[in-house]
Amino acid sequence: MPRPPASAAAFASAVILLAGITLAAGLPAATFAQPWPFASLLLVSSIASAFRLGAVGTRDSSGVAITNGVELFAVAMLSPGEATLVAMAGAFSQCAFASRRPQWLHDTIFHIAKATLTVQAAIAGYVLLGGVPGQPVRDFLPMAQPLVAAAFLYFVVDGLLGLGHRLAARARNGEGWSQVAAASGRSTIVGAAGAIMATYAIGASGFWLVPFTATILYVSYRMHGVYLARIENERQQAQALSELHLSTLEALALAIDAKDRPGHNHIRRVQIFATHLARAFDLPLRDQQAIRTAALLHDIGKLAVPEHILAKPGPLTPEEARKMNLHPQIGAEIIGGVPFPYPVAPLILSHHEHWDGSGYPAGLRGEEIPLGARILALANMFDERRSSAPGSGFDVALSWLQEAAGRELDPGVVHRFLQLAPQMRTAAQKSDLEAPRIRMSGEDADARPRPSVFEDIALAHQEIYALYQIAQTMGTSLGVADTMGLIASKLSSVVPFSACALFLHQENGNTLVCRFATGVDSELIQQLALRIGSGLTGWVAAHRTPLLNARPVADLEAAGSPLGTDLESALVCPLVFDDRLIGTVGVYHTSPAFYHEDHQRLLERVCEQAAAVIHNAVVFEQTQEDSLTDPLTGLPNTRFMTAHLERELSRSERLGTEISLIVLDLDAFKRINDTFGHHVGDRALRAVADVLRDAIRPYDICVRYAGDEFVVVLAGCGAEEAEQKRLELKAAVNNVLFEPEPGNPWPLSLSAGVAVFPHDARTYESLIASADVRMYRDKHLRREADTDAEDAPGDEDMADLSSTPVRKPH
Repeated sequence: MPRPPASAAAFASAVILLAGITLAAGLPAATFAQPWPFASLLLVSSIASAFRLGAVGTRDSSGVAITNGVELFAVAMLSPGEATLVAMAGAFSQCAFASRRPQWLHDTIFHIAKATLTVQAAIAGYVLLGGVPGQPVRDFLPMAQPLVAAAFLYFVVDGLLGLGHRLAARARNGEGWSQVAAASGRSTIVGAAGAIMATYAIGASGFWLVPFTATILYVSYRMHGVYLARIENERQQAQALSELHLSTLEALALAIDAKDRPGHNHIRRVQIFATHLARAFDLPLRDQQAIRTAALLHDIGKLAVPEHILAKPGPLTPEEARKMNLHPQIGAEIIGGVPFPYPVAPLILSHHEHWDGSGYPAGLRGEEIPLGARILALANMFDERRSSAPGSGFDVALSWLQEAAGRELDPGVVHRFLQLAPQMRTAAQKSDLEAPRIRMSGEDADARPRPSVFEDIALAHQEIYALYQIAQTMGTSLGVADTMGLIASKLSSVVPFSACALFLHQENGNTLVCRFATGVDSELIQQLALRIGSGLTGWVAAHRTPLLNARPVADLEAAGSPLGTDLESALVCPLVFDDRLIGTVGVYHTSPAFYHEDHQRLLERVCEQAAAVIHNAVVFEQTQEDSLTDPLTGLPNTRFMTAHLERELSRSERLGTEISLIVLDLDAFKRINDTFGHHVGDRALRAVADVLRDAIRPYDICVRYAGDEFVVVLAGCGAEEAEQKRLELKAAVNNVLFEPEPGNPWPLSLSAGVAVFPHDARTYESLIASADVRMYRDKHLRREADTDAEDAPGDEDMADLSSTPVRKPH
């Protein structure tokens, strides 16, 4: 039991002192000429202090006090001393026996003193209008007037003393004079009426009527209590049913809110803001209840909006926005079928209307929008802005409100909200503290208690949207690395990882090679190549079964890597497409035993979708590589050279550097084909291609240009260096030991010509043509110097140089 404040104790002490002075002055002269009536009223006052005449729907403490009537009756029927003792007995009995809370002794003495002063004031009023205490007259008017004056002073003093004590105690129940006067006035008026009637009846018939009347009144009181109890029970049942309906609505609203905004507690805050505003506008209770209910259900129409639109983090497309804008109308239609005793559907329908007419669905403006909908619109938009800026969100949203006044929002509603901003901030903070935070699916479930049903709804929606995003992502890229990079970025929201890796099955070697890795130790993982069945990844591939919380170091050990890793747990799932093993996807974490069955289920679903896409990406890369590679020699083909040379020429022109191009032709290639067959000619081309590939720098390229021609592109190389490289390449081919048949060596040689950008030409075609002419000149000079008939060139090499056509790229 808390001790009262010092100010309350001081006020009570002053009242006690004043009452003590009054008693000291009056009790010595008190007379007790009517012991039987005095004893009877003393007993009645003590018993009556425990009873109040209640009303339906009111607390006992707010009913009518019977002791007020007893004390006023005592003023008329007893001497002043006797009436004072009757009042003091009633006050003591109320504090000692009837109070629901234990009372401090100081408080009990205060209430006795208060009753003393109140009765003394009533006696003074009674005497002032000619009444004689203890000697009531039989005429009604002379008897009633003094009692009315006594009742008035009783009411004034009782109210002032009660109010003073509340103010001194700094009571926080908000009661002022009007509340105190209403409570004291009810008891005083009823008590005065009862005292007048009892005084008149006893004055006419005598005191024998007291026990008879008391019995009738007690029976009536008990019957009244039974009636009130039955009515109160029915009222409580109706209230409980109403609260049940509201709780059902709230549960539905929270489920919708969890689906739309996981973890944000948006619905509760909108309800708090809207309810405070409705009270600030002093709206009727019916309208306040309508706003409160509409705040709960304002987004019920989003049940008809596709989930990927609700959860989309970026701007909506016009078609998505159209679907989203239908939710107020759909929500109003849903709620329209519920017979609420107050208008809810119109508020839901119009809560996205704007003051300037730019809202939806009807484009209402100004006062055309119901006030409740304007209040709801502000509460909804304010919390959206507040939630989008954590930390300082409330202040940011307040600044936005001032900008939106007269545009999206009613200026009057904005002004009222700004006045209530401190209370709104406190209420919002309290709501955030009371609301349970929804665990995101990426968090460790074992570290938190079992999530609530609303968390389950939010998590299910989050998982569905993440899988939808992954499915959307899979169709946006053709490369294996790009596809896996996009999948990994979306996968982390539902299956958290410290590292993620893709291993692809190499059928020719029955091995798994890492083609993509990101995160912790990704460079180490990317170097791994595992045989099917070895390590955890090889085991998953061999058995085509997921492996949960395995040791990542097992893959390093299987690959023979001496290095360690910080990764402690792994979840690996197979990629199977059309009953064919594509590879595996693994996620790794630095915490031991991090993954659980939900993670496995989600990764399996992702792998089901990803298998076909990754298979297509592998096929695409192989096809792309084949389209840019000469199948005979393995060198890049003309298509690759065209794209590469165009890029290099643009870069060299921009940077002012040189590029050299060497065209090479295998001498006497037709004679090899005619003598030994085309399969030997193919061997000769492959032998020359191997020599040229090894003889150039890693960043230069050698291309098979035509049947027996090759082109070498030398980046950043001038004429002198290109000429030296031309001679080196010819010498390297001359040193090749080529045997068309075992024991039958055949010398190979090249004719070569050089062209340099930008000195000889500035375009791709011109460079090829210039180098081609010089290559034929080199072939002609070689032919003239060679007198051996077996080295004579074929017919195709005898054409006149001046008539040699410029050949276009193949």
